[in-house]
Amino acid sequence: MRAALTILILFSLLGGSVALPLRASARAAEPEDSAAELSGTITLSGAWALYPMAVRWAEEFQKIHPRVRIDIGAGGAGKGMADALSGVVDLGMISREIYPAEVERGAWWVSVTKDAVVPVVSESNPALETLLAKGVPRGALARLWIDGEATTWGALAGCDAPSPVRVYTRSDACGAAKTWAAYLGGTQESLRGVGVYGDPGLADAVRRDALGIGYNNINYVYDAKTALPMEGLRVLPIDLDGDGALSDDERFCGTRDAIVAAIASGVYPSPPARDLHLASRGRPERPLVRAFLTWILTEGQAWVSEAGYIALDPGRLAQELARLE
Repeated sequence: MRAALTILILFSLLGGSVALPLRASARAAEPEDSAAELSGTITLSGAWALYPMAVRWAEEFQKIHPRVRIDIGAGGAGKGMADALSGVVDLGMISREIYPAEVERGAWWVSVTKDAVVPVVSESNPALETLLAKGVPRGALARLWIDGEATTWGALAGCDAPSPVRVYTRSDACGAAKTWAAYLGGTQESLRGVGVYGDPGLADAVRRDALGIGYNNINYVYDAKTALPMEGLRVLPIDLDGDGALSDDERFCGTRDAIVAAIASGVYPSPPARDLHLASRGRPERPLVRAFLTWILTEGQAWVSEAGYIALDPGRLAQELARLE
């Protein structure tokens, strides 16, 4: 699964989309009889945050309905919403709140799962040991990204490391940047730093720069198989209460399972935790698209935890199903 996902991400970085293969030849039209075998094509684009989960859902849905083709392309939440509202795709993957202006243009959506944005540094960082032991408070992070404060790793970590901090941000219109900025008290437009396209690109930029700091959705910094940080990266702990030390309940960045539990319990705040959505221009009319969304909100939830995401509670899922129906 990890190897396949890597290929899909690289292809999307080149501007393409992913067509998950049909397991049998599909008829061009959808069946009018709802009891008949589902067939046809569903198209999605948008948030990198939701991309790995959408790929997994598509794979599992096609095992049940082999005459269905699902095309998925990443490119940021802004692209997902624009594509959905223009009718270019059936569903846009959105990793931020839906704006009132988008609702006025006909945006309809359901929330399908949850994840979070985390700060990341290179495992070659000169102050790594101190950073992992003490964490960094929100205010210090805001001074980096919002105020553009020039500082050293020693000043940031409280140790002897005179090298300058190099800040990275996202160059594309995306939910991760908007969510991270909201946590720091700004907007995506106010974030300072070297702009890099996409989640994989930003993670790679920080991995290659021992003095770099960036932010990513959790499924781009933890290994899908081991649930440990990916080679070359470390998640920077946040000193949530700002007391200059990490308490036991703030030490959850070492594994994906631990941070997922912290997000689910509310220990890791929202933002930078957030709900993820699938959006369209008006409530979907095509039976195939509605069937896919219904499956995601019911049987499809079985793969959420395994894929490194956080499930919505049963009551919330029932509300989302009601919106669809």
